[in-house]
Amino acid sequence: MARALFQSKKPLFWEQIRVGLLAGDAGEAVGVSATCGRRWFREAGGVKPAVSKPKTSGSRPRLTLEDRIEIHAGIYANESLRSIGRRLGRPASTIKREIDNNSELRCRYTGRKSGYRRKEAFGARQSGSSAKVDYRAMSAHDRSADRARRPKLRRLAIDDTLREQVQSRLQLRHSPQQIAKRLRCDFPDDPEMWVSHEAIYQAIYVQGRGALRRELHQCLRTKRAIRRSQHQPGTRAGRIPDMINISQRPPEVADRAIPGHWEGDLIMGSTASNSAIGTLVERSTRFVMLLHLPDGHTAEAVQDAIIAKITELPEHLRLSLTWDQGGEMANHKAIAKATDLDIYFCDPHSPWQRGSNENTNGLLRQYFPKGTDLSFWGPGFLDQVAVELNGRPRETLGWRTPAEALNELLSNPPAVASTP
Repeated sequence: MARALFQSKKPLFWEQIRVGLLAGDAGEAVGVSATCGRRWFREAGGVKPAVSKPKTSGSRPRLTLEDRIEIHAGIYANESLRSIGRRLGRPASTIKREIDNNSELRCRYTGRKSGYRRKEAFGARQSGSSAKVDYRAMSAHDRSADRARRPKLRRLAIDDTLREQVQSRLQLRHSPQQIAKRLRCDFPDDPEMWVSHEAIYQAIYVQGRGALRRELHQCLRTKRAIRRSQHQPGTRAGRIPDMINISQRPPEVADRAIPGHWEGDLIMGSTASNSAIGTLVERSTRFVMLLHLPDGHTAEAVQDAIIAKITELPEHLRLSLTWDQGGEMANHKAIAKATDLDIYFCDPHSPWQRGSNENTNGLLRQYFPKGTDLSFWGPGFLDQVAVELNGRPRETLGWRTPAEALNELLSNPPAVASTP
């Protein structure tokens, strides 16, 4: 009882300190000895609170040293966050954040009755141990100033393991966004191995933050040495006899719920070579297959290439094919008969109707730049490029790869209804 009465004098002591009394005089003023008053003041870090603090108006600047002295005094007077905040003209959340971030021991405020209690990041949080918060105005002010100092060393500059992970994945032509998302999947319990896609771009492009090798911009899809906005891809249109328009395509194809529906197109080489490579993309898994066209992209050549590639698939993954109105699909009836595919054609100048294929063609330009002779590349190299694309994590697949998504389908084929 006597101890409780003794401790109850502390708030009165700090009020006397705040109005300007010396520690010994403040102790005597509240009914304790001058020695006790000086000890209380020394235990609190020996910082004298400011006599007054004008209210702030308009936009709120950062906390000053005087603000932190007031917070310091409020903590040791066992004031509530709201009470300290009202005195400073700040919300209670600002006071709590300041205490949490800049105490000697990381702390959490749990209410006025239970006081300020700290939970250390690892051991104490699990063991449930707690202690009175150790907040000191001067050290808190210094700690805040250190954190605000710019420029800072970037994560990719100081963490060799993270930098090697990012560089190796860039060399596999994964985009910065794919890398950032996949690192969270691959290291779910290690935040030190997480990095944002913007940090990766800045490490490549921004002078002074180049933690990654400068030449790695060649691994990006655009291969640009500087950043700029993306351009709109061009389209081409034709007219196919007896074609079935995309408007007649069943709704289940559009919602991507059922696998086995494909989108197709050609990526064109240089005009002089008249070369092309065919692309097929499965709409549900984004799995890619490339068509080797060594003899040009005539209707007969495209017909033979599609039939040879599509018939490698099981029947339940050969349902439909959507193409644009290019003349290379003039033999679509023969293709449909040989492969049991339903073939649909997009509207002219509507590349978004084959969005997955358009996206894939953009990715392929990393391997096959515009204006080059595509007949140079053989079927083995095309298969290797397809393997790399199918090994890239995709946001639309929850950062799984197309190969992983397709393997799930092949491992769990649809059940065949038994005949009665």
